[in-house]
Amino acid sequence: MTETPRISLDGVSYTYEEAPSPALSQATAAIREGEFVAVLGHNGSGKSTLAKLLNALYIPTEGTVLVCGYNTKEEKYTWEIRRRAGMIFQNPDNQIVATVVKEDVAFGLENLGVPTVDMIPRIESALATVRMSKFADTAPHMLSGGQKQRVAIAGILAMEPSVIIADEATAMLDPSGRQEVLDTLLALNKNKNITVVWITHFMEEAAKADRVIVVSDGSIVEDGTPGEVFEKTDRMRELHLDVPHMTALAEELRSEGMPLPGGILTVEDMVREVEKIICPSKSAT
Repeated sequence: MTETPRISLDGVSYTYEEAPSPALSQATAAIREGEFVAVLGHNGSGKSTLAKLLNALYIPTEGTVLVCGYNTKEEKYTWEIRRRAGMIFQNPDNQIVATVVKEDVAFGLENLGVPTVDMIPRIESALATVRMSKFADTAPHMLSGGQKQRVAIAGILAMEPSVIIADEATAMLDPSGRQEVLDTLLALNKNKNITVVWITHFMEEAAKADRVIVVSDGSIVEDGTPGEVFEKTDRMRELHLDVPHMTALAEELRSEGMPLPGGILTVEDMVREVEKIICPSKSAT
């Protein structure tokens, strides 16, 4: 039996009002349950348009988007789609709606009509999952950017989603904030099997995904594992994108004659492969 994708796009296009051409054109892809998929693209490539189509914030001009089996064009399913596919936006301040953290996490549950007696354990569990329990009674404006994004994630988790879509959720954060938000999503993906669509322009973040989709000029132009996509260094530069630092370094070292294999993405990858070359007996043990 073929597994039904968590998200599927079939010939999806979207054109903004009075725009001369589509922001997204004939996009087709399927994202499976439990995948962590990074979406890359230069500014204006269509990646944020794609993100909003996955949450029914935009309805495709052409084609079909299915989220957990629900067609985003059918208005009667809009709230169910947004419950099952939670969205984290770029600016954490735009997502905070309450004056106390636990009340902010409760907001979505109140809209769902969840009884108060059932809300409390869900709020506590969500805050514990993102390591924010001790801030439950804190005013959100007292939090760092990374902590605010973790509160936003907790609000989504309390609604028990199948998918989390992060639209450049770390773009406005400092390096430590970026890392804590990414680590939170990676843990949710691994431990709770939540499907994650991670829109980013940071190559090192994308390197940690199961799969990378590259969008350029409104079209999906690359789709594969991080190793497969980033190994095409010339292609990525042609698309005005970088590759992870270790991938670029490996390419330079190969040009100098070092016999490094493909697929090097991280410092750990580089250390392991260099050790195999300079200490073959050690790496064999």
